[in-house]
Amino acid sequence: MALAYKRVMLKLSGEALGGDGRIFDFDQVNQTAEIIRRMHDLGAEIGIVIGAGNIWRGRQGPAAAMDAVIADQMGMLGTVINCLCMADALKRAGLDTAVMSAVDMDRFCEPFHALTARRYLSEGKVVLFAAGSGNPFFSTDTAVALRAIEMQVDAVLMAKNIDGVYTADPRLVPEAVLIRDITYQEALNKGLKVMDAAAFALCAENKVPVVRVFGLDRPDNLVKVLEGDTMGTVVHA
Repeated sequence: MALAYKRVMLKLSGEALGGDGRIFDFDQVNQTAEIIRRMHDLGAEIGIVIGAGNIWRGRQGPAAAMDAVIADQMGMLGTVINCLCMADALKRAGLDTAVMSAVDMDRFCEPFHALTARRYLSEGKVVLFAAGSGNPFFSTDTAVALRAIEMQVDAVLMAKNIDGVYTADPRLVPEAVLIRDITYQEALNKGLKVMDAAAFALCAENKVPVVRVFGLDRPDNLVKVLEGDTMGTVVHA
């Protein structure tokens, strides 16, 4: 079967790795790794960015008074832990992986280099991009957009805990309507909180072909989208 997208950048939330008050739910981690293996077996080239929400939520609650730089550095370290955990699960699933960090930490992972990462993807390695963009004040959404541009992907796959982009938060506004198709600029103008504004602007300016937003309530949705299912929302230039 011909894939809808050959090279993809997958965004996973940190919460997708944890559950029920645990930092890691290893059943969920292993299930996600198995789905990624199925994507790889279909012929996809896969880069992954993982958030840190299962470990650290930034300057919220009791941490609200923290220095923003330090709080964001802690978040970057959380993404490294999550990437190492997922890389281990992917290796146990039979995949060759590389963890590349935007912040040098040679004993744990490779330093990020765009051309090396592209080569790894073309060789069939799953590449996990850790430590965000390496800078405070930028979210992992921005890191996803940046790495997607650098890796020249066909699509960004954003697997979330809701099934697409809505006119408002459907958990708070029951009458919110699913938006099936929208441009980056329209999403920016409407203030939709799918990705942050910096990430949308990067995608728009650099003509990232498409961002697919869909639910991860069924992990095999990743495979279905890769094969051309039109679920969720298509965001494009």
